[in-house]
Amino acid sequence: MLSIVGLVLAVVAAPIGLVISIVAAVKLGRAGQPKGLAIAGIIVGAIITIFWIIAIIFFVAVFANIFGTCAELGPGVWNIDGVTYRCG
Repeated sequence: MLSIVGLVLAVVAAPIGLVISIVAAVKLGRAGQPKGLAIAGIIVGAIITIFWIIAIIFFVAVFANIFGTCAELGPGVWNIDGVTYRCG
């Protein structure tokens, strides 16, 4: 049951599903039960978590670049290399 919850949460809320799937895999391993769903939850949760971490780093870098450019240019509307910056 815990492995099913972990797999579902791995799709919906990846870090939480990842942790629950790891707990389920450990419990199933100790009980000698098959842990296929728990391993699937671990894989799905890990892949989606890594994707979100990369996406967050990318967006932070993009916005930091925009804020840095506006800090250099100052307030106003600027057109640099075909890109319009509205700072203010």
